[in-house]
Amino acid sequence: MAQHAKGMSLTTKVLLGMLLGIIVGLAINLSGLNVKGSWMNFYVVDGLFKIVGAMFVTALKMLVVPLVFFSLVSGVIGIGDIRELGKVGAKSFVLYLLTTALAIAVGLSIAASFGIGEGVHMSTDAVFTAKEAPPLSKVLIDIIPGNVVNAFASGKMLQVIFFSIMVGISILMVGKKARPIVELIEISNEIMMKMVNIIMAVAPYAVFALLGRAIANLGLGLLADLAGYVTVLIGVLLLHLFVTLMIILKLFSGKSPGIFLQKMKEVQVFAFSTSSSNATIPVTLRVVTDRLGVHNSISSFTIPFGATINMDGTAIMQGVATVFIANAYGVHLGMSGYLTVILMSVLASIGTAGVPGVGLIMLSMVFTQVGLPIEGIGLILGVDRLLDMIRTAVNVTGDATVSVIVAKSEKKLDEKVYDDPEAGIIEEEDLEIDPQAEKELAEVVEEIHEEIVEETEQKHQGQ
Repeated sequence: MAQHAKGMSLTTKVLLGMLLGIIVGLAINLSGLNVKGSWMNFYVVDGLFKIVGAMFVTALKMLVVPLVFFSLVSGVIGIGDIRELGKVGAKSFVLYLLTTALAIAVGLSIAASFGIGEGVHMSTDAVFTAKEAPPLSKVLIDIIPGNVVNAFASGKMLQVIFFSIMVGISILMVGKKARPIVELIEISNEIMMKMVNIIMAVAPYAVFALLGRAIANLGLGLLADLAGYVTVLIGVLLLHLFVTLMIILKLFSGKSPGIFLQKMKEVQVFAFSTSSSNATIPVTLRVVTDRLGVHNSISSFTIPFGATINMDGTAIMQGVATVFIANAYGVHLGMSGYLTVILMSVLASIGTAGVPGVGLIMLSMVFTQVGLPIEGIGLILGVDRLLDMIRTAVNVTGDATVSVIVAKSEKKLDEKVYDDPEAGIIEEEDLEIDPQAEKELAEVVEEIHEEIVEETEQKHQGQ
């Protein structure tokens, strides 16, 4: 309660930054000040806003690989039973595929019932060139890193997850002798979470800059041209987030959706601002562990895994976009076509895991399979950036939902933490260095230094 007495919580500040960013971005766009080459565009939108936003997203990305590595190794050790790890992985995988299939089915049915795209004959100057998605066999082979350093440097999440699990299992096999390594990993994991807290302290300003720039550049003009598509897509995304996922959460875990959504607000804002599930991993992992009470042994696996293969929001986009383009081009899909779209989207979510621009690659694969022209994607490219922000918020909510369900089924959910609205809130003191701890650490460093000097002098005397 002390936090509220001192002032606004971090979540409130982030939401305020988001609101102000949207207002300022709209004001800049509607005023016409953001013309290419203008002082507003050069110094503010593509200057200050771009720099602050990019620095923040890069800082989050900086934490992803080491945080996932230390957290996942720590989680595997915490499970202590390799068979339990297999159960967690299987449950997560099935739930992610289930929610993806459900998401696209809902998207298709609602889009078809509204008949979006019918009678629309739109032309566009935008050109979309379909990239070839890797075959599923290659994705499965590439899960094992040929070069661990390259996997870490490139941020290939499936490879990082695989290597981290292997390290954790190997430590369990070594047993007691690995205790110093276990202590080092646990401490390193705690250090990485402190770094997340430090970066989140500047989040309100970064969110303001990210959304200010995005809205200033996008504006509302494009939305008017594709009103039917945009309205239905946003409606289905929100329906899946607030209704479908919450029913699944209540059904499989018995936990309160209201508390869940309240605690997930800051994660959703981060996802909306960055449009990246991977960049949001540090925030999602902290909230799911510290605020929702999911044990690190579960969240350290389900969150990075979900950020890689769970694509509820993207699946919904594929369903709605497929119906829109099919109607715009006068192509009748029928029930078999819709079933093909569902199947292809679920398979594509696995087969394109970790590939840049995954949403549009998956969409081009679906279009090819059902006989729709690939160039139709050019019609919706203009609004894809804004809609991607909402899709990402849905994706991370799905990751957290599955994490809570799996943790509950494995008896790894701290229900007291989940039910406590104040649990895990970042306090101001969390971002301060404790003078006593600082003094103790300085004394330890001094002792180590003295020991090194003493050993060096003894060596010289012996010579």
